[in-house]
Amino acid sequence: MTKTRNGIDRRSLLKGGAFTLAAAGSGFSLFLPEKASAENAKVVVQYDWLMSNGQIGDIVALKKGLFEAAGLDVEFSPGGPNSSTVPPVVTGQAALGQFSDSAQLLLARASGVPVKIIACGFRQGPFAFYSLPKAPIRTVQDMVGKRIGIQPTARFVLDAILAKNGIDPSSLTITNIGFDMTPLVAGQVDAVTGWITNTQALAVIGPDRIDLMMSDTGLPSYSNVYFATDDAIANHSDTLAKFIGAVAKGWGWTHANPKEAVELTVAAYPQLDLAIELATVPRILSLSFDAATAKDGWGTFDPASIAEQIAIYDKIGQFKGTAPKLDDVMTTKILELTAAERPKIG
Repeated sequence: MTKTRNGIDRRSLLKGGAFTLAAAGSGFSLFLPEKASAENAKVVVQYDWLMSNGQIGDIVALKKGLFEAAGLDVEFSPGGPNSSTVPPVVTGQAALGQFSDSAQLLLARASGVPVKIIACGFRQGPFAFYSLPKAPIRTVQDMVGKRIGIQPTARFVLDAILAKNGIDPSSLTITNIGFDMTPLVAGQVDAVTGWITNTQALAVIGPDRIDLMMSDTGLPSYSNVYFATDDAIANHSDTLAKFIGAVAKGWGWTHANPKEAVELTVAAYPQLDLAIELATVPRILSLSFDAATAKDGWGTFDPASIAEQIAIYDKIGQFKGTAPKLDDVMTTKILELTAAERPKIG
């Protein structure tokens, strides 16, 4: 499976979903890992991508002993190129997982995979469109008549944005590009797409870069989405709540101590660049905390936004068969169990 932080791979997601369905149908039971000791429950977390700045609060929770204090022995299982996120969770090799984007879970559930959103680490998707002053794209309407360069795996996101805003795709020129920003700098397109947290890749565009975030396009989206199986939510909610409560405290500590949190993360994952991560952490925190988290705590999400996302993706034909129901793709049970522990920061 080829994943990138610049696009959403729908085809590989569906492939992973088919594997999990086959596995579940072959007699696998859904369970959490056995206890590692008499005191701490072993919890494996399957991530969608390599450990990086998007998981800084999770890493802090581990390094500061917050999971251990909650009675958990937590192990991170990073994803990356050619890895699968769903199968380890559905077969019980991992207690829970994290998707890069909420759309992935909707598509998985529509294909029959029994998983639900339990918390959302980023209040909005980091996916954005980047342009330059000579052909600025500050709103979705500005795309009309422009040349948009986008990765093929993210095309369905653009289709959803255009549908949400009532814009005919034929009114713009859509070009498939890779994951670097060169086509924009070279003048081959008027906009490119990518993750706003990819500071190093975006640096080539220069200081005049204009950002159109997904949150400003009208398409609802959450990122760093924690999910678990229906079985785990029903029968192991206490363990899931301990994890979410502890990881929420890790994100709260990160908000209060961003420099120290970056240093902890880079020490744990030396492949990360300290200077780049220090420059990126303010953006990470802006994605993680807003007025909603000030009121309801880190990790919160709005079911109405999820319902709207389902409706839009159904409108453009992204679901094979019937669109999933809202109650089948999310639950607020774990958030309710951790309401007192999740920091209320805006």
